[in-house]
Amino acid sequence: MSDRSLRGMRLGTQSMETESNVQPAPRQRVEYRTTDGDRVFVTFAAEAEIPQVWVAKTGREAYLVNGESDTQNDDDKPARTHWDMLMERRSVEELEKTLEDRLEYYRSHYAL
Repeated sequence: MSDRSLRGMRLGTQSMETESNVQPAPRQRVEYRTTDGDRVFVTFAAEAEIPQVWVAKTGREAYLVNGESDTQNDDDKPARTHWDMLMERRSVEELEKTLEDRLEYYRSHYAL
């Protein structure tokens, strides 16, 4: 029996299908550049909407080459920051009063 042992396959790790006569989905390779001049290439599906900005591996924003590099239109509002949203809810006087209250609390409870 040892001379005719059967060999099996690992489950789920190998496929019996071949890639002959299989056409991959159409793709497009898009180039982005950072302000430092680093080039970033990203592959998208042919029908995908291409973003104007891509974050490179370095963490910097890269802008689409051969496209509109202006990321903000005149109609777009600037991004609101945390401070902008806070100032919509509170006045500077309210914030100063809150700060003084918290400092007084910490001084009284955590005095050295």
